[in-house]
Amino acid sequence: MSNLAIHPALAGKVVVITGGAGVLCRAMALELARQGAKVAILNRTLEKGEALQAEIEGAGGQAYAIACDVTDKNSVAKAANEVEQRWGPCDLLINGAGGNDASANTTKESYEPGDLDNPDIHSFFDLSVPGFRQVLDLNLIGTLIPTQIFAAQMLGRQGAAVINISSMSAESSLTKIPAYSAAKAGINNFTSWLAVHLADAGIRVNAIAPGFFLTKQNEKLLIREDGELTERSQKIIAHTPMRRFGQPEDLLGTLLWLADEETSGFITGITVPVDGGFMAYSGV
Repeated sequence: MSNLAIHPALAGKVVVITGGAGVLCRAMALELARQGAKVAILNRTLEKGEALQAEIEGAGGQAYAIACDVTDKNSVAKAANEVEQRWGPCDLLINGAGGNDASANTTKESYEPGDLDNPDIHSFFDLSVPGFRQVLDLNLIGTLIPTQIFAAQMLGRQGAAVINISSMSAESSLTKIPAYSAAKAGINNFTSWLAVHLADAGIRVNAIAPGFFLTKQNEKLLIREDGELTERSQKIIAHTPMRRFGQPEDLLGTLLWLADEETSGFITGITVPVDGGFMAYSGV
């Protein structure tokens, strides 16, 4: 059970979370429901969303799971109509849907002579163009479309806000995952652009940039089959002043601060790193 303070301004708000049943967004959905918000869980896999809905309702909260593909405008529009019919217009949108594709990764951190001819090495020159496009589409277009549709419901509503989920790889591109880093860099730029564009409409737009959190997306890169840290994980921990990976609950204080107009009403266009100091550390 969370020990975070209750934000009265969030009670009764209609919150939409894309990718809502994912590891990080699941924690957000649970906390916002505890705060008294009505939480719409948009997830590609309906069963996962329904399981989370049942958990929230079992704790006395309000939730509604909807199957949705954030890269398909018709799918998002259908979900938005369902949310509005059930609870009314959206007050807070969290663009949490995203991910990576293994075909858009490199095997090694840097290219070495002979890698191109080695069938066991997936180098920069072997990156899948369709895979790269899929990563950009899921992360960037998958933020654009829900924002277009749900922000239209927010026009004229007090306290309306959009929170995008970025990554510290947006500011400091990570080895092996060029498509994901590029997509999240796009999220940062889109966040600041949209904040300016929607300021006169009264909609605040900010982003949260998680550091290294263990999720299904990255667990194979960070944890060996025997449960020990990979060489990559050891580098990460060595460059994280707080000497650990993040936990989903570490994002919740920042989430509530940005979601509540009473605590962040004059804040828009920023990306907040939640990374244990990773971005602050130069390595020496």
